[in-house]
Amino acid sequence: MNTNTKHIVIALVALLFIFTACKQDKKAANKEETIADDTEIETRTTTPKITLQKLESSPAYVDASLILDLPKHIEVAEAGEMDFSFKVENYELGAQTGGPNPQKLANSGKGQHIHFILDNQPYSAHYEPIFKKEIPKGVHHLVAFLSRSYHESVKNSNSVVVRKLTVGDDPKDVLGLEMEAPTLIYSRPKGTYEGKNAEQILLDFFVLNTTLSENGHKVRATIHGEKFMITEWVPHVIKGLPMGEITIQLELLDETGTLIPGTFNTVLRKITLKP
Repeated sequence: MNTNTKHIVIALVALLFIFTACKQDKKAANKEETIADDTEIETRTTTPKITLQKLESSPAYVDASLILDLPKHIEVAEAGEMDFSFKVENYELGAQTGGPNPQKLANSGKGQHIHFILDNQPYSAHYEPIFKKEIPKGVHHLVAFLSRSYHESVKNSNSVVVRKLTVGDDPKDVLGLEMEAPTLIYSRPKGTYEGKNAEQILLDFFVLNTTLSENGHKVRATIHGEKFMITEWVPHVIKGLPMGEITIQLELLDETGTLIPGTFNTVLRKITLKP
């Protein structure tokens, strides 16, 4: 074999080596890309998606009534402990609500109760119709309504009591209450949810002096950064929430999507979910 032939053979071997190496590098790169793509798909698949669905199958209690035999504007001379004596008709406090929802949602072992809400703050639950509450000096907005054992409000014109409450000598109306204006009252969720109770969370509220519809007033719920528009006054279930602290904001909007003025028409709450 002459010198030229040797050089040609060496060159061909070198080219073959380079081609093989490049092909292997491309295969490796494609493999890494595939692994990366698979990882991305896996991440997208396992990230929980927050959903909001109507809660169904609750007993209606259309004839249930909550009555407070006091004037629409209650005036009390001094701040302190105040007696409240409600009357309940066609509804049993302390009973467990029927149907499938007590097994799906956080449920009170003490049964059905009254949600008592002062100035749209977190409610207190009362399982007897007569109780005492500490009321500070000031002008207050009082809402009380019947609740199922799993904390869903009973929604009819007779299941709720709304009162203006003036306590003390010449108190200041710092809230600027307009009792006949469209008003949003927050109810659930509230507090800490653990284990199975953290899988499905009840979202529930009361609307006063208005109705909700697609072309009218509506409620915008912002749940852990996700926005949902609610156009029907019904309870909802939140699913897909991650563990940890969750922020929930409710806003009462007009037909143009603009916030309706009112002290309580934007409300922000935080809950905690634990495994």
